[in-house]
Amino acid sequence: MKQRTLRLAATGARLVTGTVVAAACVLGVIAAAATPWPGVHDEPAATTVKPVPSDAVLVCNGAFRALGRDATQAGQMVSASATSARTDGSMGDVVTADLAMPDVLGGTGAVSLTGRVKDREVPLFSASESVRLSDPDASGFAAAPCREPGLESWLVGGDVSVGASDIILLSNPGAVTATVELTVYGDKPAASTVVIPAGTQLGVPLASVAAGSRLPVVHVASSGAPVRATLQSTLVRTLDAVGVDLQDGVSGPQNTQSILGVVSSPATEGDDTTGIQVRMLAPGADAKATIRITAAGSDSVIDEYPIDLAAGKPAEVSLSGLRRGAYDIEVSSDEPVVAGARQIVRAGDGEDLAWSLPSPQLDENATTMFSVPGGAPATLYLRNPGDAALSVEIGGDASQTVQLGPGASATVAMRAGGYTLTPTGRVNAAIGMLGSGGSAAVASWPLWPGAATTQPIVVRP
Repeated sequence: MKQRTLRLAATGARLVTGTVVAAACVLGVIAAAATPWPGVHDEPAATTVKPVPSDAVLVCNGAFRALGRDATQAGQMVSASATSARTDGSMGDVVTADLAMPDVLGGTGAVSLTGRVKDREVPLFSASESVRLSDPDASGFAAAPCREPGLESWLVGGDVSVGASDIILLSNPGAVTATVELTVYGDKPAASTVVIPAGTQLGVPLASVAAGSRLPVVHVASSGAPVRATLQSTLVRTLDAVGVDLQDGVSGPQNTQSILGVVSSPATEGDDTTGIQVRMLAPGADAKATIRITAAGSDSVIDEYPIDLAAGKPAEVSLSGLRRGAYDIEVSSDEPVVAGARQIVRAGDGEDLAWSLPSPQLDENATTMFSVPGGAPATLYLRNPGDAALSVEIGGDASQTVQLGPGASATVAMRAGGYTLTPTGRVNAAIGMLGSGGSAAVASWPLWPGAATTQPIVVRP
């Protein structure tokens, strides 16, 4: 009996000891988990560098072309008028070269302007051109900046209806041949290939590649060398010439786009024949888009239009009921789209048209140089897309600083000349030109960042 008692006592002691040890282990694990563990922190290697910029190249379109002036050669293109060009900035460091125009009778003025890199800097320069026509088959005012060539762009505002004579201008300022693929989105999708020799500009009638499409949108893709693609438009209604335009390409589809300074000019109150038309295309997938309208210089939304877009099918929306004035249009979509807005103005017996394109955001503290040509009064349109206030420094004939609150916009009257624009935050900007004193004239284009605005990049191994 005594032996059994001793055995039980020993067993009880072992159990108590085991329980204590187990509890200690649990407490040790908890304490270890709560205590910071020593470790090795490996920050990824990175360095910030400023890329060596390449030479900056601008292309000016030159002579405005006319189609069908010779009834025996309907496809022949002739020069309707030479454009008036202006250049601004460090032109002493810029090399000018004429581009051949073999397919247009009497064509001159297509040139490339090359700013050579010097001491890792690109000379700051810009150029623009304008033209006014008053012929029976071509009447109106057109103006555009001279632009850099690229490997891809989208032409949004084409027209192949009766009376329209649209021409795709393809300029190759390079030293090698460029092969350009034109893909048409519309009622009758189509594709064609054009070979552009080095140092040459060729014109392709839009009707030859987009016949049967009411609202054609053309994707331009180049290989071999970058090209500048421009859409030249001429419109005749019945027997009256009612407008000309020069429209650059959109760089690519985006989910949010701002089109600034689009003019509404109804002939009478409630008249929509001179209203604004917005054309859109979702090239990749079905999209739900919304168009929001604000008066230029205001941040209050006046109206909005929802629209469903079928993939690959261009659509157009008429912004009816807008009073005379300039408006900013924001297009937002759940899928990337390309967009543009057509404006028509009427004064007396005259009429003119122009397409406005989305304005890309200009980078903070980056200087953009631009030229304003002569021919009609001009306005600079600015919009702050962010949530913080910023200022925009404008350099040129009349230097000034414009303050923009969050989401705010502003307008600045401009004279013909060369200017620089430097924002303290990201900003959208565009130039609009509108005739005065009974002149029917309108032109519009966004401000694009140039090669001289190359920003530093972060490099990681």
